[in-house]
Parts: sequence; C-alpha cells; structure tokens
Amino acid sequence: MYIIASRKGRIKLLFTNVRELARTNRKEVKRFVKFAIVGAAGSITDFAVLNFFIQLVGLPLAVANTCSFIAAVMQNFALNRIWTFPESRERHASGQLAQFAMVSLVGYGLNQLVFLTLHHTWESYWMAHFGADTGFVISYNVAKLFAIGVVLFWNFTANRLWTYRGL
Repeated sequence: MYIIASRKGRIKLLFTNVRELARTNRKEVKRFVKFAIVGAAGSITDFAVLNFFIQLVGLPLAVANTCSFIAAVMQNFALNRIWTFPESRERHASGQLAQFAMVSLVGYGLNQLVFLTLHHTWESYWMAHFGADTGFVISYNVAKLFAIGVVLFWNFTANRLWTYRGL
C-alpha cells in the first residue's frame, strides 16, 4: 500500500488503481456497467410507479413508495438474472429470488426511512419556494432520488456477495 502526501498523487494513485482493476478484471467491470444500466431502468420504473400512485391514484406516500419499490425490485431481479448475471440461470430461480427478496427487505426499510424522513424534512422548503402542489411533488421526488442512491450501495454489495456469489 502506498501513502502519498500530495493530493494530486492520491488522485493519480486512485486512477491508476482503478485502471489496473479494470484491466485485470474486465468481466467484473462489464458486469458492474450492466448492473448500473439495470439499476437506472429500475429507478425509472420506481419513479414512474411512485408518481402514478401518488398523483393519479391518490395513495399515501408510504404505500405508493412500497408499491414502486416492489415493482423496481422485481424488474431488477429479472433483468439481472437474464442479462447481468446470466450464469445465475443455472441455479434455481426460487432460491435466488428468496435471497434477493431478503436483501431487498433491508433495502426497503432503508429506502422508506430515507424517503419519508427527507420528504418531511424538506417539504416545507420546497412548498415555500414552488407552491403547495409543485413543492410537494418536488419534495417527494428529491427524497426518492436520495433514497435510491443510499439503497443502491446496500443492494449491490449484499446481492453481489450473497445472491450472486461465485458467479
């Protein structure tokens, strides 16, 4: 391990390490890119379902967030199994889905906590600047963006180490 005193040196070392990791482990880098694409698609689904259930159906935030999270998780499981981790199809889907669901349950708790806390913390700010209706929509969407960002790290790490280990 290198200890470099200058800031530029640390950044250069970081990029050198990332390049070396990418060069020696191309398969894992490609898999991470696919995982990120699947995650982006899941985020679009998450936002679309959330806004549909809040704005058109009139569900409470917590219920709409639960529905949108479940839709995104199911989509992500299917796409990751088919595209990101195609080797996983050699294993039983039911066992993987159970593992994925357990990881997602923890992710759901984190998502709900971050989503509702940030929305309630920021709602008055957004409403004061954009009016009640628009401020409300901005508030829960910004909160959702942060919640997705937080849960991304949990879901990727836990699923990579448990659900898709050894692939």
